[in-house]
Amino acid sequence: MSPFYFGWLRWIMVYNSSIRYIDDSLFIDGIDLASIVRQVSTPTYIYSLKRVGENYRRIREAFAPLAAQIHFSVKANGNLAILRSLSRAGAGFDCVSAGEIDRCLRAGAPAQDIVFAGVGKTRAEIAFAVSAGIGWFNVENLAELHYINSSADDLGVDAVKVALRLNPQVTANTHPYMATGHGAAKFGLTADVIRDILTRQSDYPRLSIAGIHIHIGSQLGDTAATLAALDAALDLLAAHPRIRTINLGGGLPVAYRAHDAQPSLGDLVSELIPRLAGYDVLLEPGRSIVADAGLLVAELLYVKRQAGQVFYIIDASMAELIRPALYDAHHEVAPLRKTDREPVVAQVVGPVCESADVLARDRELPALQAGDHVALMTAGAYGMSMASNYNARPRPAEVVVSESGDNWRVSRRRETFDDLAQSDK
Repeated sequence: MSPFYFGWLRWIMVYNSSIRYIDDSLFIDGIDLASIVRQVSTPTYIYSLKRVGENYRRIREAFAPLAAQIHFSVKANGNLAILRSLSRAGAGFDCVSAGEIDRCLRAGAPAQDIVFAGVGKTRAEIAFAVSAGIGWFNVENLAELHYINSSADDLGVDAVKVALRLNPQVTANTHPYMATGHGAAKFGLTADVIRDILTRQSDYPRLSIAGIHIHIGSQLGDTAATLAALDAALDLLAAHPRIRTINLGGGLPVAYRAHDAQPSLGDLVSELIPRLAGYDVLLEPGRSIVADAGLLVAELLYVKRQAGQVFYIIDASMAELIRPALYDAHHEVAPLRKTDREPVVAQVVGPVCESADVLARDRELPALQAGDHVALMTAGAYGMSMASNYNARPRPAEVVVSESGDNWRVSRRRETFDDLAQSDK
């Protein structure tokens, strides 16, 4: 066996505090994953609420010197059980659609703990959010201010809180599809537009323009771009001392590979403290709270040897986990049962009729057999939330393991063919 394989296996034996091998079986907290598969089948997303809570508390404690309000980014994972757990822990929520707001309200989140972001809010969504009494709007278009003000006027609501999203024209060190703060991005408002808005606040009598929002991308590889964006926002606010809230957005990264280096949260907070003295601070992490708390479990359907390659064809696909096809993203693959079989270099692929349906390329994995099961790791963020019914595939079940770690339940059942057809005429 290669040194790489031994290094990977050592790492995966204790992936994090919730996901590890016990003897020869992969566990999530106190539950053998194979025992879930026997009852629920595959493909299935499985989440540790215990790990979600640990990640939330780690971030909250790291940013405690700033007294930061933590709003979970719902687009990362809108599972109601996760939202309920985070709400009980004290988290607020960052939403980018009326649908996400509705899910948070159904999960019991107080409306004032919800921030509504997004570059293309419809008038109907704006009216829904105003009527619900959400805490903040992150505004990205000049006309949007008029729509919010008009909705507030129609509903007789005063002092709707607004943060203006600054596009700082900073290029983040991340995948191009995840960078949102550069000049060519669709997101945010330029500094000149924001300056003009702040000189004409009387045009929006129903609004309280009380904050600046920055979010330059996801999976940020270093802190330099974040600090540059913040400095641009602080320069803009120097002439407007009345505005005392800064929303730093999200973007905190996670390790998808065994040896990914991560920027220090402590170092970032140390840089932020002198800059943000006297400001109220909001933070919108998503991936860093749920990614490593979730797995996608799949069954190996076929082992195919062709053109000098080994293909592991599994029953999960780009319809269930699109990140590898969309971002060329990396997810570690781990068998649910350890084996001492010699490793092979395999292509882990799905059954969808697309050449892009590759979940893992050129992976050194144990020699597996049809009927074995594998887990695609770090799949708790942008997995189920981006899943589709492509190829008329019912979306998978979702399972949550309790905060105590000793029991589990199906939080969202697997879709059926009837589900797919019920809206058709």
